[in-house]
Amino acid sequence: MTDRAAIAAEILRQAGARGPDRSICPSDVARALDTDWRGLMGQVRREAAALAAAGRIDILRKGRPVAPDAMRGVIRLRLRRDSAARPVEGPGDGPGDGSGDGPGG
Repeated sequence: MTDRAAIAAEILRQAGARGPDRSICPSDVARALDTDWRGLMGQVRREAAALAAAGRIDILRKGRPVAPDAMRGVIRLRLRRDSAARPVEGPGDGPGDGSGDGPGG
């Protein structure tokens, strides 16, 4: 089982790489995390809903944003336009995490 933080970080990483004008498929997130990716799809969708509720991403259905509780069927994910300027942080990111990025790294 992949942990929630890893799934959220991968969603944000892929969405951030595409930018707020393009979207990603949730299955691409699952594929990046595990070769048995189909088993992760429910978890990816749940984390996408949590990120959308927190204002970090948009969930798209037929190209239009939908509320997390209205998420059904085929969806895509994109970085929320007003959050594009926010840094994307993953587990352990930040000052002094040893990544070499930023102060203390």
